[in-house]
Amino acid sequence: MERYVIALDQGTTSSRAVVFDESARVIAIKSFEFPQIYPQPGWVEHDPSSILNTQIDALREAVRISGIPVERIAAIGITNQRETTLLWDRKTGEPVYNAIVWQCRRTAPIVKRLCDDGLEDHIRKTTGLVPDAYFSGTKLSWLLERPGLRERAERGELCFGTVDSYLAWNIVKGRPHVTDATNASRTMLYDIRKNDWDGEMLSALGIPKAVLPRVVDTSEVVGMLDPDILGREIPVAALSGDQHSALFGQGCFDPGMMKNTYGTGCFLLQNTGDTPVSSRNGLVTTIAWRIGGKTTYALEGSVFVGGAVVQWLRDEMKLIERASETETIARSVPDANGVYIVPTFTGLGAPYWDMYSRGTIVGLTRGAGRAHIVRAALESIAYQSADLVHAMAEDCGRPPKELRVDGGASANHFLMQFQADILGCGVIRPAVIETTALGAALLAGLAVGVWKDQDEIRSIWREDVRLQPAMPKERRERLLHGWHRAVERSMHWVEPD
Repeated sequence: MERYVIALDQGTTSSRAVVFDESARVIAIKSFEFPQIYPQPGWVEHDPSSILNTQIDALREAVRISGIPVERIAAIGITNQRETTLLWDRKTGEPVYNAIVWQCRRTAPIVKRLCDDGLEDHIRKTTGLVPDAYFSGTKLSWLLERPGLRERAERGELCFGTVDSYLAWNIVKGRPHVTDATNASRTMLYDIRKNDWDGEMLSALGIPKAVLPRVVDTSEVVGMLDPDILGREIPVAALSGDQHSALFGQGCFDPGMMKNTYGTGCFLLQNTGDTPVSSRNGLVTTIAWRIGGKTTYALEGSVFVGGAVVQWLRDEMKLIERASETETIARSVPDANGVYIVPTFTGLGAPYWDMYSRGTIVGLTRGAGRAHIVRAALESIAYQSADLVHAMAEDCGRPPKELRVDGGASANHFLMQFQADILGCGVIRPAVIETTALGAALLAGLAVGVWKDQDEIRSIWREDVRLQPAMPKERRERLLHGWHRAVERSMHWVEPD
């Protein structure tokens, strides 16, 4: 009988559930959006109950839509927005504060203190990361500074977790307090070479070990789904940060293979095999996945505002009604008329790492109109991604051969062709662009024997579209020069206290 695997894909703006069959085809998908909370400029939060309830609703609806018998669901995998930080009561499960989202910049002063205390080199060498408010450790430290919380954490009364931990604790029987190696590697608290929490970082941030989850493999049964959710127990067999899941879902199993996911942000990962590669160009070293106790590493670059710039066009600027309009609008003009948008609403990620950069529009003239602004917004996604690819090429000593792409914005043909043009290499979009969800499903299925190994998974990955660069080199270099001038003008805008 056909077996099915479900991925719970808990993202920054929505929770979705995707049902896959044994050929990795999408059978059903359902998602629910939830509100974004902005208490102060640069602060971003989520209501934990919204995260949990929308994810459970999406799971139930996806199963209902699929029409498959619950008895044929072999496993469930969880993939999640990374770095988003939660803290909850170990007895009641009640969060003590809203989830602090990965985009939030409130902990920049804590990061500065770590650097002032001489910990920057230790952070890079041990955790593979760079000191930045992006990562979970400073968010947890900030939460523990709320009255009484650090003392409660020391007594073992509180649980810290990223979203994978929070979902597992709430939907798995027995309430396991776990996270996987990929999510742990994004906390700035985890020694990625020793695969253990780092005592020096815990001490520097005042974090007691009692609050931390147990770290498990990325593909591993962590428990059984609470039968109240779907009517029966089902193995929950994978936890994985969303970008690591997408790398797996793209079949990037060999060192040198890379993918870029175009979601709320853009995230470029390159498989580096069993060796962690230290970056000289502002990238981070991270765990790609840990399976059977064996760790695979990756280089990563992060763009904080990718597809979110399109949401900004729609929701704040009211220049479009639907994201799907942007392709037609962008094609209505031959170029952006010299306009560049640098959408650093929450600071610059790799390779610049400027917490104090803010969004900028440059090159405006009287002839610049709506279409140019829309086109410049789309182009900004490709420019930021190109900066990551070029940094990765310098670190690895070889130019990119091809880039596998996925995520919602990869369906925009204009954007993908401009990406190929500005990179000067091929861009490949798979048949299933929901590769974040696909990766979680594959990892879960691998744990319970739906697929026997990575070679079998590789054989079911399917290409949809391959785009080749068509832009003359001279124009590419001119556009990139203009982009880098625009980035310079966005940097160091906020004056630190």
